[in-house]
Amino acid sequence: MGYGELLPGARSARAAGGLEIFRGGSCGAGRKENSEEDRMNKREMSGRIAAFFDLDGTLIAEPSVEWRFFWNLRERRAIPSANYLRWLARAVWLAPRGIEMMRHANKMYLRGVCASDGESTNYGQPKMAAPRFFPEGVNQVAWHARQGHAIVLVSGTLSPLAQEMALALTVRLAIRGIGASVAVCATRLEENDGRWTGRIVGDAMFGEAKGRAVRRLATEEGFELTRCYAYGDSASDRAMLEAVGRPCVVNPLGEMEKLARKREWAVLAWTGQPKLASSAQTAQRRDAAVLRPGESA
Repeated sequence: MGYGELLPGARSARAAGGLEIFRGGSCGAGRKENSEEDRMNKREMSGRIAAFFDLDGTLIAEPSVEWRFFWNLRERRAIPSANYLRWLARAVWLAPRGIEMMRHANKMYLRGVCASDGESTNYGQPKMAAPRFFPEGVNQVAWHARQGHAIVLVSGTLSPLAQEMALALTVRLAIRGIGASVAVCATRLEENDGRWTGRIVGDAMFGEAKGRAVRRLATEEGFELTRCYAYGDSASDRAMLEAVGRPCVVNPLGEMEKLARKREWAVLAWTGQPKLASSAQTAQRRDAAVLRPGESA
């Protein structure tokens, strides 16, 4: 999907835990698996290396998927006016726990919003433009898929939005002739009679919650974390990066850039633009942590 194509809005997020699995095929379409096929996909993932990808700022450029979704809802006047006050009250309550908690754990602006609002089946509603993936990011996902690695999106965005991006990735991979599954671990919302309550089910997927999610998935799916990869861009991805043996920092700024240098993590520049030749030192450091096609995984 490019900017000219459309990203359907949020679909209902399930209260139950577990991965959302999408499979690409030679026909170029991805779809959500269910029941027996879902379990088969999970078994295929077992015993393999995984590549965990943050979404916003890592695979796609800012603004975030959820920010785009918010503005789409606002333009359609789909957010009740009282929700802005609810969001502000919740932000004040969360303030002692830090800015990141205020940013990621406050979804009260969605209280009473129909969970199916903006679905692809809701043809009468305008859709928001799909964010563009960094080409380098898609190339990295494709490389992992060719190695037989499991692909997992670990994102603080809303689960239905992350599912749509996972579907878009499976389509991109299928176009390249790669049939791969993309699992999603993202922030889930509580529903009541088909409408969101604004409350989060489980953890808001940022910070330490990302690290816990990666370790839980490793236990459930049999991933060997010392051989796994993780890609993130900000401090909220730190726990996820620390959980694996092959962390990679994408487009880091400020403290994250300092941390990457201190820990000698691979640093990748994904801009979507033609690159200037990088220094030999940067290339050596990157390639030491990130295996390339033709190398042993």
